[in-house]
Order: sequence, then C-alpha cells, then structure tokens
Amino acid sequence: MKRRTVLLGSAAFLTAPARAAMPRFLSSEPFGAGTVREMAQDLASRPFRLRDPVPQAWRDLTYDQYRKIWFDTSKAVWAEDDLAFEMDLFHPGLYFPRAVEVDVVRDGTAHRLAFDFALFATSDQAPELPLDETMGYSGLRLRHRFPGETNHREFCVFQGASYFRAIGAAQAYGLSARGIALRTGDPEGEEFPDFTRLWVEEPQPGDDTITLHALLDGPSVAGAFRFVIRPGAVCEMDVEATLYPRVDLDHVGIAALTSMFLYDETNRPRFDDFRPAIHDSDGLLIWNGNGEMLWRPLANPTTLQVSSFVDESPRGFGLMQRADKLSDFADLEAHYHLRPSLWIEPGEEWGPGVVRLVEIPSDREIYDNIVAYWRPRDPLPAGREARFTYRMTWGEAALRRRDVARVLNTHMGKNFTGERWLAAIDFAPHPAFEGDLDEITRAIDSASSDTSPGVLQRNPETGGARLAFEFDPGARPLSELRAQLWLGGAPVTEVWLYRWTAA
Repeated sequence: MKRRTVLLGSAAFLTAPARAAMPRFLSSEPFGAGTVREMAQDLASRPFRLRDPVPQAWRDLTYDQYRKIWFDTSKAVWAEDDLAFEMDLFHPGLYFPRAVEVDVVRDGTAHRLAFDFALFATSDQAPELPLDETMGYSGLRLRHRFPGETNHREFCVFQGASYFRAIGAAQAYGLSARGIALRTGDPEGEEFPDFTRLWVEEPQPGDDTITLHALLDGPSVAGAFRFVIRPGAVCEMDVEATLYPRVDLDHVGIAALTSMFLYDETNRPRFDDFRPAIHDSDGLLIWNGNGEMLWRPLANPTTLQVSSFVDESPRGFGLMQRADKLSDFADLEAHYHLRPSLWIEPGEEWGPGVVRLVEIPSDREIYDNIVAYWRPRDPLPAGREARFTYRMTWGEAALRRRDVARVLNTHMGKNFTGERWLAAIDFAPHPAFEGDLDEITRAIDSASSDTSPGVLQRNPETGGARLAFEFDPGARPLSELRAQLWLGGAPVTEVWLYRWTAA
C-alpha cells in the first residue's frame, strides 16, 4: 500500500492555519435506532435501482491522477473539537464510479454532508474536474487519538462495495471484510451489493467507541448494518446485520472475509522471488460447535478450490496471520508481519451451515484471492427479515487458546527419495511436549492417500514439537489430510487440516 504524503506550508505571521468547518449540510432528517432498518426494508420492497454514476471526468481519472488528489487531514470532520476521533473523506472516481452519501448524526438528527473539494489537497498536476456538492464521497476513514499521543492515527476505512478494514494500534492494513458475500465462487458469477449510505454518530468527549451505520443495496438484497467500533491494541467491532432479501438467497456469506495468499513454505518453488513468503493471512481457524479447534493452512491452487466445513452454531472462525516476524517475509516495505488477523465470534447461535473457504489461483500479490464466510444451510427467504450479530476482532491477539498447542507453520515437499510427499507441522509449546513424546498419540488420517505413522520431535527453535509424516496421493489430483496429537484421551494440539493439490 502506497502512503500519501501531505506537505503543509508555513503560515504568514507565524499563525496556525485556520481549520475548515464541517462540510455544509445538504439536508437534515430525524435519525433513530430503527431508521436504517426501515430504509432497507422499504428498498427491498421495490425493484433494485442502480445509483447514478459521478460525472464522466471523475470516472476517467487514471490511477496516477486519482492519487494526485488527497484528503487534507487538518480539515477532518471534528478537527475543531477536542475529541478522540476524527473522520476523513475519500473522493470518488476511478475504481469508485458511484458515490456514497455520508451523514453525521448529532442529537438524533442525521445531516448529509455536501461534497466539498476544498477539503482536499492536490498536486499541481491534478486535472480540472466538474464539481457538484450533491455528488457524494466514495467512503470514509476513521482516526483515533490513542492514549499518550497528540495526533490522530487511522484505524478503520469503509470504501468500495461493502468492503471495510481495520487494524490494531501497532499494525499495518492487510485483509478486508465485507458486509455480505453473494454466490462467491459460483459459475454464474458473484454479486457485490454496495454500502450506498453511511451514517457516523458524532462522538462525545471521553468516548472510547464510535458508531457507524450502513445501508446495503444490491439486486438481490437490501440491508442495515450497525458497527460499534473500539480502537486499541486490537480493534473490536460489534456488528448487527439485518438483511431483507428481494429473492431467496440460497448462497449467502455472513461475516465475509477477504485476504491474499501467494506462497509460503508449502508452495515456495512455484515463485521466483527473494522473499520466503508473501501473504496477508496464512490460515483459516475454526472453533466449531463441537469445541474442536481446526487449523487449515491457506493455499494458492492452480485451479479454483472450495472447501466447506460443516458445523452447527460455530463458536468462531477467522483468517489468521500467524507469521509475525520480519524474517518470515524479509520484506522491509510491505510489512506483512504486521498484518492483522481477523476473528469472528457469533453473538447468537447461527444454527446449521458451513464455514466456506474459497481459494482462487493468483500470480501476483496485488490480488485478493482468499474468501471465507459463514453460509447458512437454509436459504434466506425473500421478504423475510434475517438478523445476525457478531463481534469482529482485528489484531495479533485475535484468538489465543492455551489448552491446545497452535499450529505455527506447515512445510510441504518431497521426501528424501523424491518418491513420496512429506508434511512437517510445527506446533507451539505445550506442557505435554515436556514429557515423553512416545506417550503422545499421533492421529494422522487421509481418505485419499497412503500415510506413514509420523515422527514427533521437539523443535529447539520454537520450544514446541514437530510432527512429520509422508503421504502418497498416487494419481489423484487432490488429497485431504488431517493430523492431531493426543495425550491421555485429551487433545494436545489443534486439528491440522490440509488439501494437497497437484500443481
């Protein structure tokens, strides 16, 4: 991600530059707890109508031209107030041909913000563009003044379709989330509903959370979202999603996560790059309704792969970035070791369904090729409200269970003779590894490969243990593998799952 640089000139007579007031209000209307739900329900009762695009000159901006216009953070919303939060706005154009309405909610009233080009700074090479104060923005960025600091630092962005992303205080942006996923990976193609309007409640002095509402609209569904966002060492979001399908939704993704995985130790030979790994996330973690912790390392297959983990009321799932050392990536610019994990914890029982993982072939790190979400077993019927609540935790400490050893890494390659494949799984330290390793049961299973019993050794670098076993898929194009360590009838490790595919 390229960083924007803002150059501030010296003011005459050594006076501080005046900060601009909040953009002009185009309209004001009452706003309450049910306002967005009522709007979504009304939208769903009528045929979908695509929003008008912004003027052609904005849509025709090149990538370089788009970057020559940036928000002046000294003119942020609430910059004149001594609050822990400030809000920046993004201009439309290029990848964002249809603008989003942005409202500030104050004392039970929603005020729609006019598009104000004076809020933006430009280079001397920025093109001339038509201006319309009713045009809207493409999204927003939230910044927070963390304890002990004087400046506000960004921690959350909502921009593009129903995408948003966040980070903990010491992290760099990585994976994204979506309000909803529809038909991901289906042959007929995916649908991308938009957040068409955003409302941000004006924070009060001393607030440690900020609340954002979003109206979702697309050909198949309308919806109302409420986010209560708490920045910190990790960023927490309490989400309430209320959906109003226009048609029966038989393939809907709740709490959808989107990330990038190019390669690591499992598929390193396919890429001619000096870095040992490139990814925003390295595994899917599931805490299923039976209490099992499942770890599925991510892959970059040569053909589209879809995996479904059948469950009943999962306790949580998420895309994790467990590689957290600079040496894991040797990249001094991208900072992949600072990318956050994202954990989803349902707020109520979600019933039967699957955690679905979609892995899309990719040859460059600029493409998101990983999608994970909860897919309910039963379709969401048209005309009936469907409500889901969940907590999202963005950050390094997204989930740390201590009773079972985490999978730290997976290594994959041919064995010494080159005749069979070998998997080596590194587990984190656990009290069971301090005793006799021969007493630990090695449960290795595959319905499609001949596997060896496995060898368990202590790993002096990690302080944990490594399980290595061989497998032979024969002529099969893929093989499902499963491994776990047990002691005295109790699990010692997470369940390691892997789908090997022929390159």
